[in-house]
Amino acid sequence: MPVTADRLPGAAAPGDPAPPPGLVVVGRFDQTPGYGVSRPRGAGSWLFTWTTGGRGRLRQGGTETWAGAGDLVVLAPGVRHDYGVAPGAPRWRFWWAHCRARPSWAAWLSPYGAGDGLHVVAPTPAQVHDRIEAAFRRMLADARWTGTGAPPAAEDDREEVAVAHGTAARELALCALEEVVLLTAGAARHPSSGPGVDPRVRRAQELIAADPAAPHTVRSLAAAVALSPSRFAHLFSQQLGRSPMRALREARLHHAARLLEGTGLPVERVAVASGFASPFHFNRVFRERYGMPPGAYRAGGPMVGT
Repeated sequence: MPVTADRLPGAAAPGDPAPPPGLVVVGRFDQTPGYGVSRPRGAGSWLFTWTTGGRGRLRQGGTETWAGAGDLVVLAPGVRHDYGVAPGAPRWRFWWAHCRARPSWAAWLSPYGAGDGLHVVAPTPAQVHDRIEAAFRRMLADARWTGTGAPPAAEDDREEVAVAHGTAARELALCALEEVVLLTAGAARHPSSGPGVDPRVRRAQELIAADPAAPHTVRSLAAAVALSPSRFAHLFSQQLGRSPMRALREARLHHAARLLEGTGLPVERVAVASGFASPFHFNRVFRERYGMPPGAYRAGGPMVGT
C-alpha cells in the first residue's frame, strides 16, 4: 500500500530529463543500488514501469509505493516524481515506457489510483507474467520498425532502449503496451474486491458489472442480495467507499467508453445502451469523468489524469 514518502536513493542526476511529449520510448533496465531518477517537475508524458525482479521504490507528489515482481506502476504526467532501487534491495529489474497514453486506458487504470497521479496495478497472477513480458518484448521490437519490410522479431531484443519514430511504429508499440494495461488491470485483484468484502456486496458488484445498463436501483439490488435498502446502502458504502449508485454510474460510464471505442453507434445510442436516459446528462457526466465529451473521446483525444 502507498505510504507517505520520505527518502529515495540519490538520483543519477538532479532533474533528470524525460522524453518529450508525443514520443513513444520503451526500455529494459537492470539497475543496482544507487540508481535513481529525480524529476522535480515530473514528465510531459506517462511513465509505465513493470517490475520483473528485485524491488523498486517510486514516489509521485506525496504518494509512494514499493514495486516487486509482477507490479505495474504508472505515473501520470506533470507531477514531481522520484524512483530508484529500493533501499536494501540488491537490484531492480524492470521494463519502462514513456508515452502519451490512449484515452481508453483511463477507465482501466482509475480503480488503482493511489493519489497524486500514481497508479499501482497489483498484484497480478503469475499465470499472466509471461504474456506481459512478451508484450514488452514486442513493444521494444515494434518501436524499432522503420516501416520497411517486416518489424524486427521480438526475440531480437539486444538493445535496451528504443524510440518509435514513425507513425506505424508508434501505433504498434502502443498496441503492445495496451495489451500490458489490459492484462494487468484485468487480472489484478481490484482494490474494492479484496478479502473481507461481504459476499452480498460482492454479488451486487457482479450484478452491476454484468449489465450496467439495467434499471438498477438501491431497492432492486438490495432485494437481489436479501437485504433491506438502508442496510444494503450502508454496507456497500462502508466496504467500498462509495454508494451503490456512484458505483453504478462508474460502471455505466466505463461501458459507454467501451462502446465509443469499439462501435460506430451514435452518441445518443451509446447513452441509451449504457443506461443513461438523457443524452444531455450523459454528455455532462462523461465529460466530468474523462475530461472530454464523448465525441472527442471517440476521436482519440489525449488521456487526462484520473
